[in-house]
Amino acid sequence: MDTDVMNATGDADDTSVPPVAGHVVVMGVAGSGKTTVAGLLATRLGVDVAEADEFHPQANIDKMSAGTPLTDDDRAPWLAAIRDWLTGETDAGRTAVVTCSALKRSYRDVLRGAHGRVRFVHLDGSPELLAERMAHRSGHFMPATLLPSQLATLEPLEADEDGMRIDVTAAPEQIVDAVLAWLGRD
Repeated sequence: MDTDVMNATGDADDTSVPPVAGHVVVMGVAGSGKTTVAGLLATRLGVDVAEADEFHPQANIDKMSAGTPLTDDDRAPWLAAIRDWLTGETDAGRTAVVTCSALKRSYRDVLRGAHGRVRFVHLDGSPELLAERMAHRSGHFMPATLLPSQLATLEPLEADEDGMRIDVTAAPEQIVDAVLAWLGRD
């Protein structure tokens, strides 16, 4: 399994001091397995989980359902709603796991504005694997035709961002084991 760990100091592959408790954003393009991994991770951590799609205004869902990529302006209220939910969790004394594509650093900056520590787990895979996964899922408003626009928009985590990248060819349980090890909760 291919993982790259980055911490707030920007040191890659340095897991000698596990991060303190905080929120985890499971990020990546459509088809990367965010919902599955986030659900398993939240269960193992015993914390709440939220699906980013639940925070989209209906106009965004309609736009994506029609095959039209969202703009930064479309995403702004959605990201703010996720940030505010994370802040509410922190203010209530809870940590949480949330899915969010978090494609650009500027989007992640909005999420990092939540109260409490916000860390990112970037689920990464080949365009071919992601497209295959999207072709086999049903009941989701995001069509596979939007995958290329997401991949073009994606800005991978940078060394100074508090997060890890993990290849999605591993089984979800293995991915969660790797995340828990990074969090110091294995």
